[in-house]
Amino acid sequence: MFEDTRKKALQFDSLVKVSQSITSQNYLDEILNLIVVVTAEMLNSKICSIMLLDEDKGELVIRAAQSLSLEYQKKANVKVDGSVVGGVIKTKMPTAVYDVREEKNYRFKELAIKEDLTSMLSVPMVVKDKAIGVINVYTKERHRFAQEEIDVLQMVANQAAVAVENTHLMEEALRAKEALETRKLIERAKGVLMRLSRLSEEEAHRVIHKKSMDSCRSMKEIAESIILMDELQRGK
Repeated sequence: MFEDTRKKALQFDSLVKVSQSITSQNYLDEILNLIVVVTAEMLNSKICSIMLLDEDKGELVIRAAQSLSLEYQKKANVKVDGSVVGGVIKTKMPTAVYDVREEKNYRFKELAIKEDLTSMLSVPMVVKDKAIGVINVYTKERHRFAQEEIDVLQMVANQAAVAVENTHLMEEALRAKEALETRKLIERAKGVLMRLSRLSEEEAHRVIHKKSMDSCRSMKEIAESIILMDELQRGK
């Protein structure tokens, strides 16, 4: 009874750490790396990894791994079709493998033997009813994963999925904000050129674009330079 309570306390503390990382504004890689470290500690696993889906290529790519093995961290992307983790993506259901060295759909048997990886649990990262990746844990010895372990890993996977989604939304918002700021600067710079050189709006835009191409600088940087020079000349 005491042992069960201790384990649940550890799991709870670990989940809190994950939740705190997700609500912060850390970069995605930092969040995912924290998640795999905490999860490996929580489930006492030899390796924990997060793989995100590249829809264009139909592959799962390792984004974070709690492993000292560089070979594991640099292993090839995994095709969704015909792989264990691909099946998790397709079904959006957890999959446990008692011994990956004997599983026909496991692609890295030689690596598993070399790194002492035996049992595997893979759960989907689902957000808005869409699987965007998986979290995998491996044990050194053969292990039957209990339902409690599956449930806990699924809770972590759900939070990790939210972290990925939130980060993508934040990045999109920042890109949109930057694009808007760039457009405003270019419009101001066009206005300066139209006023000083009596150019049409189209001609002013061409001047900014040409300066950008000739100097290998962004149109935003060119616009900022034009605005700054105008302000200096006007004594602002």
